[in-house]
Amino acid sequence: MSMKQKYMLRAVKISLFGNIILFSIKALALLFVNSLAIIADLGISSVALAISVILYHSIKLADKPADFFHNYGYAKVEHVCEAMEGLVLIGIAFTLSSQAVLNIIHPRQIHMPWVGLISSSMNTTINFLGAFYILNMGKKTSSPAIHAEGIHYRLEGFISLAIAASFVISIVLRSKGLERIEAYVDPSATLLVSFMVLIPSFSLAKKAFFNLLDASIEEEGKIEVVKLLGQHSEKYCDFKDIKTRSAGRKKFVELKLIMPQDMAFKKGHEIVTILEKDIRKSIHDSEITIKMEPCGKDCYFVHSNKNCPYL
Repeated sequence: MSMKQKYMLRAVKISLFGNIILFSIKALALLFVNSLAIIADLGISSVALAISVILYHSIKLADKPADFFHNYGYAKVEHVCEAMEGLVLIGIAFTLSSQAVLNIIHPRQIHMPWVGLISSSMNTTINFLGAFYILNMGKKTSSPAIHAEGIHYRLEGFISLAIAASFVISIVLRSKGLERIEAYVDPSATLLVSFMVLIPSFSLAKKAFFNLLDASIEEEGKIEVVKLLGQHSEKYCDFKDIKTRSAGRKKFVELKLIMPQDMAFKKGHEIVTILEKDIRKSIHDSEITIKMEPCGKDCYFVHSNKNCPYL
């Protein structure tokens, strides 16, 4: 098992363990506090817990080597996890926002807001600590699925913080005898949480779907390929048809090198091997495919009756 895979599995285990604790705290708090905001938070944790289990198995699947049925491997399963998480959270956001609007029209009192405050404060701490660790592992592994999980944890941290603030407002309003106004705090907080979930979840799902459609690698990677081609420019006539795509944390680069017609195949193969090795070193987790094509003998040197400088 590679070091990157170890980091990824460690991050997923932390995520899974953290989500079990978060789910338990929120479910216990819901028994005492009749709060729509806690129901919203619990729904988000339910999705997070399910995604953590799927992600654990997906990470193992993503590292399976290519086979007869999947010639490019299984790395895209990470983008499938991203898309699933984004779509389910969008559904939860729409459902909860509609419930929040109904509760604003027909407000109801919550029970024991101080229990909700303690619960939300604990959730905030766990989420931010988990987000810090998981995002750090995401940087080390360059895994979009691990990065998305870290973003999810951080988002849940802000959500729990907003819910905790709503309980503080409820406690203050109740102590002032303003129960009628206090009844609107919980659905308003739920509506805020729904919007906090909706926007980043839409971005997450959109990004995942574009990656599933064979999006190119990042601009820096493309520039690096061209720079390396420039460093070896004295060894070949020209290059063309550079194509790149990403699948999970893996990157694929394809291009064609134009070689002199009279160059020995062995020498051309050596040049291609060196170039592939250099690109692979520069772009981590990449698979490079370079094809050779003979030149058309229509260059300046042929027209000027000069010897080919690339032989």
